[in-house]
Amino acid sequence: MSAEEQVLNYPIPTDAALEPPAEWAELRGRCPVAPVRLPSGDRATLLTRYEDVKRVLADPRFTRRLTAPDAARLSAEGGGVFSSEMAQIIPDGGEEHLHWRRLVIKWFTARRMAALRPAMTRIAEDLVDDMIKRGAPADLKASLGFPLPVYVICDMLGVPAADRDRFSYWSDTMLNLTRYDGAEIAAAQGEFFRYMSDHVAAKRAEPGDDLLSELIAAGGPEDGGLSDVQIVVTGIALLVAGHETTANMIGKMVSMLLADRSRWERLLADPSLIRTAVEESLRLDANSGFGLPRYLNEEAEVGGAVLPRGTTVVCSMAAANRDEDAFGDAAEMDLTRSPNQHLAFGSGSHSCLGQALARTELQVVLEVLLRRLPALELAVPAAELERVEGLAVGGLRTVPVRW
Repeated sequence: MSAEEQVLNYPIPTDAALEPPAEWAELRGRCPVAPVRLPSGDRATLLTRYEDVKRVLADPRFTRRLTAPDAARLSAEGGGVFSSEMAQIIPDGGEEHLHWRRLVIKWFTARRMAALRPAMTRIAEDLVDDMIKRGAPADLKASLGFPLPVYVICDMLGVPAADRDRFSYWSDTMLNLTRYDGAEIAAAQGEFFRYMSDHVAAKRAEPGDDLLSELIAAGGPEDGGLSDVQIVVTGIALLVAGHETTANMIGKMVSMLLADRSRWERLLADPSLIRTAVEESLRLDANSGFGLPRYLNEEAEVGGAVLPRGTTVVCSMAAANRDEDAFGDAAEMDLTRSPNQHLAFGSGSHSCLGQALARTELQVVLEVLLRRLPALELAVPAAELERVEGLAVGGLRTVPVRW
């Protein structure tokens, strides 16, 4: 086999919506630092082992500078959310990045999430009521998975949830690496930017009890706060990340738990397992999307391979989360697994800001569904579930359920 034929196309296709491609295990064992070809045709290096992925995500030499002239383009149209000009406005490293995180993360503490929990539960209850009223079969993703995180993040940002169809389209253009052309992506980003700029201006005139008003109140860069354009981009980033990833994860988690009904029965018998079941669903998610791309500023050694400066690395957290060296019986879903140091939210100073929010939403969804719809089941065989193609964050097209 020639070297050209050995270069895998990435993302690696798989037929089963909930199962990983067989290549992950092969790569971890044989070629943990693997050359791959991206949708753009450019080359990158794929990491699939837990230790390598964890180390690179915490290593400041591996940056988010995906607009560098020699960085690989993720798709023919560029890199969507990863390498748009917007992505460069939020500081990507060092003290500036830590400062930005400190200003924003106050809104995502476990304490704040505990305070939000009753409101989240009410929203979930109302959505389940509506789903029951419309009758089975229902699409759990459209009925609950998608609207719940949108309502919650809109509330946190002080943005009208009535605009959610627009956010949904704008998010999709920023997160989809294959579906839209350059002109559509640019137009959507421009509309989103104008929308959020108007929203920030309105908050400046009439502040509320929300994250954007608090960022404005902190003052500009000279007062230790953020510039207006940074506040706008922070709002966009949180709106995109805060609904799209969790909306998709709700559908995947429930599908995983219903694919083998004994898992659902176990949670019905012992709801105290909800917290560890959420973590295990995050770990076992085989369809988490593209992974995290990083650009290497200087030569570095990873997993026994020397990577030259200018290399674009793709960290597959989903492949790393199934590494037998890091997790016993890594391919099995163990609802009691603890500790569970999965990398679903990344690692190091760039780990997901909204992880406490995502965890709380996932736990609330399970609590409400187990209580209200104990007879819930998939309305199609798990093998017939279909992936959303081309999305930087993985998801299922629909999650048909009945009860």
